[in-house]
Amino acid sequence: MSTRFIVEPTPRVTDAIETRRSVREFLPDPVPEDVVRSILTTASRSASGGNLQPWKVSVLGGEARDRFVASVAERSKETPFGDGPEYAIYPPDLQEPYKGRRGKVAADMYAILGIARDDSEGRMKQMTRNFDFFGAPVGIFIGTPKNMGSPQYCDLGIFLQSIMLLAREHGLHTCPQEAWSMWGKTIREFTHIGEDDVVFCGISLGYADPEAEINQLHTDRAGLDEFARFEGF
Repeated sequence: MSTRFIVEPTPRVTDAIETRRSVREFLPDPVPEDVVRSILTTASRSASGGNLQPWKVSVLGGEARDRFVASVAERSKETPFGDGPEYAIYPPDLQEPYKGRRGKVAADMYAILGIARDDSEGRMKQMTRNFDFFGAPVGIFIGTPKNMGSPQYCDLGIFLQSIMLLAREHGLHTCPQEAWSMWGKTIREFTHIGEDDVVFCGISLGYADPEAEINQLHTDRAGLDEFARFEGF
């Protein structure tokens, strides 16, 4: 598997999976609305238990996206950590090997950016880039009714993966962002995701900047024998 950063469209599912990355620097080039509509329409064919299709989607582009980002920037002066978490993104007692994996990807990302471990200001500045969609021209929010359970959150993950892989087919890149769950109240004010919904995540969507250092980050994956066992072959 190549570790080279690919921006060209990918015609095969395998290629889409292998070239998908969480992109954190986008070009300002606009994404046509019909392309976004096509991606979401096709993604709606994703599997969901009982065909509940428990996703609620809001898409921000152009002036609507800019007004929203400006509002978040203004509010963050008073509440830099948002409106309060919608849910715990990670378990409070995260164990190995998961804790180590999380720590390594963070260390690798900050190393690429030249941000030292003790540079709390630099790390916070990079964290806040989440909240302008890393410069992406399109921001997507995914919510689900609050009475949905763990199986439906699995459905949201399947739907989210479909969006990310379809984006690669169009030569686009994405960044799935659970960090947006910190701004649920504000997101509800700007979108049709309502008080009875949980803000699950945001997605940055656009054309990746191929020259940005941060986009060269290639994350590790556990080997097959580490997470799978085969019987009866």
